[in-house]
Amino acid sequence: MKPIRKAVLPVAGLGTRFLPATKAVPKEMLTVVDRPVVQHVVDEAREAGIEHFIFVTGRGKAVIEDHFDISFELDRMLQERGKQAAYEELKRDLPAAGQTSFTRQQEPLGLGHAVWCAREIVGDEPFAVLLPDMLSRGCMQQMLSAYERHGGNVIAVEEVKPEETHQYGIVSVGETFGQTFEITGMVEKPKQGTAPSNFIISGRYILQPEIFEVLSHGRKGAGGEIQLTDAMIELAKAQDFFGMRYAGRTYDTGSKLGFLTANIAYALERKDLEGPLRAEIARLLAQD
Repeated sequence: MKPIRKAVLPVAGLGTRFLPATKAVPKEMLTVVDRPVVQHVVDEAREAGIEHFIFVTGRGKAVIEDHFDISFELDRMLQERGKQAAYEELKRDLPAAGQTSFTRQQEPLGLGHAVWCAREIVGDEPFAVLLPDMLSRGCMQQMLSAYERHGGNVIAVEEVKPEETHQYGIVSVGETFGQTFEITGMVEKPKQGTAPSNFIISGRYILQPEIFEVLSHGRKGAGGEIQLTDAMIELAKAQDFFGMRYAGRTYDTGSKLGFLTANIAYALERKDLEGPLRAEIARLLAQD
């Protein structure tokens, strides 16, 4: 079983749910407390042992590449002004030389197409996919543990209310092994009342490289886009897929409510912010 060393982060999306904020600023660079969303996702992957980060970008996303590069002027200013703590924090966040790669998705043809754009960099080895607007701290570590037990392909899943299943990709549940289970089927956004379970695909994947061959056929699905779920359904005819119940909460920062909730949740975990934030929330609620 080959180890998981590389992660693909599709960051070419236009962020239309957050206009006008994302007209000039990539949605992945919006901040949750004081760190860009994409930095939180990279932190999760690094803590799990991922060594190489492959960003699939688009036009107007160069600032993401700049964020993961050295800023000589800023570094010098921080050192000259004695702001050593801030300087050291920037150094800790920076991936080592050669640990990041950037490739372009020239057209917005869907998540499956974005993943396919990383094929030459990933090569012939299993890899992770992390959707950069989904914050799921600790999820990739749990997935790697599941991969070590089962091999094959692993998808992180979470439960939602049955009446919400039509909004997501849904998996069918087979034999269960504690936190994980065999996936016996997948469907993208089933009609209300027809979902095979209430387990949704929640934005973290471990995939075998054969997925690229399936994606290369360019078959379009929902919305006229090349869907990753469709490719996984095809690959599942030849390879095992397992669902991993994420023991935590995912915040969808691509939605306004999810973004605001993530900021509050992450801030409440900070000792320097928890007390003052609780006081401000209480003051706001008292005004109603």
